[in-house]
Amino acid sequence: MENENNLLRRLWLWFLDFVETIVIALAIFVVVYRFLFQPHQVKGSSMYDNFHDGEYLLTDKVDYRFHSPERGDVVVFKAPQNEDYDYIKRIIALPGEQIKIESGRVFINNQTLDESGYLDPNITTHPGAYAKEGQNLTIPSDQYFVMGDNRSNSSDSREWGPVPTFNIVGRAWVRYWPINELGVVDKYPKD
Repeated sequence: MENENNLLRRLWLWFLDFVETIVIALAIFVVVYRFLFQPHQVKGSSMYDNFHDGEYLLTDKVDYRFHSPERGDVVVFKAPQNEDYDYIKRIIALPGEQIKIESGRVFINNQTLDESGYLDPNITTHPGAYAKEGQNLTIPSDQYFVMGDNRSNSSDSREWGPVPTFNIVGRAWVRYWPINELGVVDKYPKD
């Protein structure tokens, strides 16, 4: 009888240890997922040729608490048209800057933007409903002008305007799937 009680007691203690481990692991997961890093899947071809449909990225949600986003950063943000969806795009213009799209090129403060670090030099950038051909636009404070790398197939700031800072989830940090593409997301991968 005493052996049965000892066995039941050990099983009960093991069960409590198991539950405690699960609760702690879930708490850590929630903290990491909610405040530090979040996985995102690339959907569609708007960031082709640097990112492909179905790839998985880990988004750094901490970095922008210490400094502002920079030009060239690949960011994940709540879609302006439907905040239930996250988009991935590249920051092109910063708050307070002037942007103009003219003759297939992007100009920041009347200087041609060098995008050779992430775009083929033969790619042309067409205007949109928001950023019309030859029109100078000043980016409001706390907003960023973003574009997909696949300029001919991207719904971006050219169509719906700048992204407010509070919509930015974080910076694309690590590509972890497919495994052969594993690595840190570089803002200028073609350098």
